[in-house]
Amino acid sequence: MPASLLTAVFVPDSVSPPATPPPHQPVAHWLVRFLLRALAVTSLTLGIAGVFIPGLPTTVFILIAGWAAARSSPRLHRWLWQHRLFGPMLVNWSQGGKVSRRAKYSASIMMTLCAAVLWLAPTPLWVRWLACGCMACVLAWLWCRPEP
Repeated sequence: MPASLLTAVFVPDSVSPPATPPPHQPVAHWLVRFLLRALAVTSLTLGIAGVFIPGLPTTVFILIAGWAAARSSPRLHRWLWQHRLFGPMLVNWSQGGKVSRRAKYSASIMMTLCAAVLWLAPTPLWVRWLACGCMACVLAWLWCRPEP
């Protein structure tokens, strides 16, 4: 029996094979590698902060960190892909820009909370409308993304 058929028959849909990161794509120039590594670390830091700070996105920063690490640091790239929390985000995105339903709900709740705080805070009316309009566009785009 071919291996693909065995996988299809014996592996349930909820269990996916372990994800291997795409190949490392190093940039030749040392200064560009340094700047990309700095971007990867900064994005990773902001992504981790986004887990705890409402309104600060996590997924976007992890995707940026994964892209920059793939071009600058094989070790960080591998670590991100094998991480328990961040790895599935990168795997889903690499498989056609997929976003989990849990991430969609989380983003919707956080953006709604931020919009409510924004409308209760003493901010100019144009800022409220602009921010809510941007969040609405992002949510519309996000909910149109396929799910894994």
